[in-house]
Amino acid sequence: MALFKKKNYIRINPNRETDLSSQKKPAVPDNMWAKCPCCKRTLYTKDMGIEKVCPYCEYSFRIGAWERLSLTIDEKSFKEWDTDTETEDPLEFPGYLDKIKQMQAKTELHEAVLTGKAAIDGQAIAIGVMDANFIMGSMGTVVGEKITRLFERAIEKRLPVIIFTASGGARMQEGIFSLMQMAKISGAVKRHSKAGLLYITVLTDPTTGGVTASFAMEGDIILAEPQSLIGFAGRRVIEQTIRQELPEDFQKAEFLLEHGFVDKIVPRNQLRETLGKLVRIHTMEGWK
Repeated sequence: MALFKKKNYIRINPNRETDLSSQKKPAVPDNMWAKCPCCKRTLYTKDMGIEKVCPYCEYSFRIGAWERLSLTIDEKSFKEWDTDTETEDPLEFPGYLDKIKQMQAKTELHEAVLTGKAAIDGQAIAIGVMDANFIMGSMGTVVGEKITRLFERAIEKRLPVIIFTASGGARMQEGIFSLMQMAKISGAVKRHSKAGLLYITVLTDPTTGGVTASFAMEGDIILAEPQSLIGFAGRRVIEQTIRQELPEDFQKAEFLLEHGFVDKIVPRNQLRETLGKLVRIHTMEGWK
């Protein structure tokens, strides 16, 4: 009977080679989870929806210019303007032009701002969308030129202008040339205003530096997304300068609203409707 007794070991073939590289390894898909920079919660990305908004604190995650357009304007209504301008390197900054090419390939953008003509609820507008993914949305000469031309074309075509700001400020690789864009754009904004046309700015996270100090805060109506960082100098720079501790919510959109620098905070999923109403009210078509 011992011949039929079950053996307590497993026979292996010492000559068989196991290819471990061919075995499937467990993998977690990219971008499945995200951490909210505002409330610090870990979020399942599908819970944020297509708008990419934190369900707990309403912080609006940074999105690219093309994503912004798809959430804001009428489908297939966008016609891009001024893609013929080329970035130059006036300071011969090491690796600058190579970085521009890398950003163009990565973001599918010509520069840190996307400009053109579009429609919201069938109403024609001139629109500019800054993208923080392109060298932190910094304002160089091309960005300044494109936004200036945006206002000039809007004057010719009698169009309201809507600009979504997202920037770290002037582009250091271009030095004083980038700072000059503040005055150039502001001049175009003034001419657009004298023509009796509407200008709306939507401040998104982050809007800082020279952009805040110029056209971002020059809109006839200034909107902001919840929990957006909006300011000129950095928090630590200000604290060291005035030697005072600043409030916890300093430079947040809610702080600026309380102090009169912003007209209204609008959640991302309500921006399209809000902008459509504002354009309708402030154009001649709304009074016919």
